[in-house]
Amino acid sequence: MRKTISWIGTMTIGAVVLTAIGFLSPPAIADNTAEATYKTKCAACHGPDGKGETTTGKALKVKDFASEDVRKMSDADLSDAISKGKGKMPPYKTLTADQVKDLVGYVRAFAKKS
Repeated sequence: MRKTISWIGTMTIGAVVLTAIGFLSPPAIADNTAEATYKTKCAACHGPDGKGETTTGKALKVKDFASEDVRKMSDADLSDAISKGKGKMPPYKTLTADQVKDLVGYVRAFAKKS
């Protein structure tokens, strides 16, 4: 009888852990994807920390993502800047709507880190 209860308890704990992993994984995957997209498309100008302190970023006078100007921008404004371009920034028309949305969230996170 004890072995049965122990086995059932173990299975229940395993199911809870697997369920938790399922709920926690999608955002982590999205964050990793957004980070990878940021590194390949944005970091050369905006820098790995979003401050724009790269040679190209300084030359183009890009804004720090943690600045008040960027924080005031709506998600739609940031999405447009990414997908349609802005000023000297090229448009990234090959990104999907989900990639742009994840990238906006990633950019927003720079303000939270400072």
